[in-house]
Amino acid sequence: MKTMKDKTILNNTQKKIKEMQIEFIDLKILDLKGRLHSLILPSSMLDEKLLSSGVGFDASSYGFAKPEKSDMVMIPDLETMVIDPFRERKTAIFLANIHLTDKIRTRFSEDPRFVASKAEEALVKSKVGSSALFGPEFEFFIFKEAEYGVFEEGNFYFLKKDSDSKNNFYHAGSPEDEFIDFKNEAVALLQQLGIDIKYHHHEVAVNQHEIETKFNTLLKTADQAVIIKYVLFNLAKKNDLFVTFMPKPFLGKAGNGWHVHQYILNKETNVFLKKGNYANLSDTGLHYLSGLLFHSGSLSALSNPSTNSYKRLVRGFEAPVSAIFATSNRNAAIRIPAYVDDNETRIEYRPGDASSNPYLFLSAMLLSGIDGIFKNLSPEKFNFGPFDGGLSDGKVFKNKNKQLPENLSEALDCLEKDNEYLKYNNVFDDALLQQWLKIKRAEIEEISRIPHAKEFELYFNF
Repeated sequence: MKTMKDKTILNNTQKKIKEMQIEFIDLKILDLKGRLHSLILPSSMLDEKLLSSGVGFDASSYGFAKPEKSDMVMIPDLETMVIDPFRERKTAIFLANIHLTDKIRTRFSEDPRFVASKAEEALVKSKVGSSALFGPEFEFFIFKEAEYGVFEEGNFYFLKKDSDSKNNFYHAGSPEDEFIDFKNEAVALLQQLGIDIKYHHHEVAVNQHEIETKFNTLLKTADQAVIIKYVLFNLAKKNDLFVTFMPKPFLGKAGNGWHVHQYILNKETNVFLKKGNYANLSDTGLHYLSGLLFHSGSLSALSNPSTNSYKRLVRGFEAPVSAIFATSNRNAAIRIPAYVDDNETRIEYRPGDASSNPYLFLSAMLLSGIDGIFKNLSPEKFNFGPFDGGLSDGKVFKNKNKQLPENLSEALDCLEKDNEYLKYNNVFDDALLQQWLKIKRAEIEEISRIPHAKEFELYFNF
């Protein structure tokens, strides 16, 4: 054990496990792409040895390391303990950190949780503030039937809409929204697990819903994103339903975003607040949002890291594709909420989606904002806005303003050219960035080789 505090936390956790008669501990790790892995141990294994030496695993199977250097260990973060509401045998979940196998068990630089921790340290080092607070909106679809498959003979997907889908609408109530009880149960479980929920509601598209959380720090927000997905997926399976956070499952309908509200505190002071300015935003807040917009191309490689992401980010479809900010413009990448208390003056970054790895996405946003503050980037210099009047002349608007990438390949090209801001405090290192580019370019290549149904419609009878 490193400190007396660590030993005290272990003793308290062991006592809690004994009192609650917990039989198993489930160590969970989010891999680089964002898929959740589990390693389940008898609860008796939670001791000083586990916390000092860890338990070994093959990191290459998680997409982290080369096979010849793949032995690593995971060590649970005891402060992340929650009771799994879906296991028959009482099980405690712990999010785990990845360490190398050297004697001192060095943290692995590509571990997404470590990236998030370093990003929080980078903020303190920058002296911009003491903590960054994030409040995400989780958009997702719920289906009673969902099928898909890719085979040599063909590929397909089918999603069954609600029986009364024509009556669904934004903030629909009962009986139009037939999944209210499902969402109530999900929110009740999440609150039992210590996640503070702001609200849930029906979204714009058929079968589309949203759960919004209250503000929390970067690492805890990303941890909560992992647990929220875990709960929704498992609750859906329990109820013979299907949940997806896929950015664009329906042709011609609104897609799923992961809109992230954010602001920075310096102790108890909101550094984004300056009463009397536009939207009460301080110069620091304007520099921060300018950093996000300035780096929005490369940021897209982490905030929108799937090929499907760019089927949502379509020009002219009320999608946040323009690197501008405003209080009401739906094409703006950044919205300034007008309904908030002064102390929560903030910005909302709207392009991202939940196909992202939350640790990497949130960290990249914070670093881009810090870079904007360091460089005194201003909206006026780069024509970032504010644009509150709408887009009466879309062609002129597009020519004058920076647009987000139109596909994943373009976003990855941007990341290759613009990534120095991510390396502040060694939050992202070259190895992580190169591995990310490699994985994502492989996804593009794999998808590009698969015949598409639309191609048959266009070319089969030629």
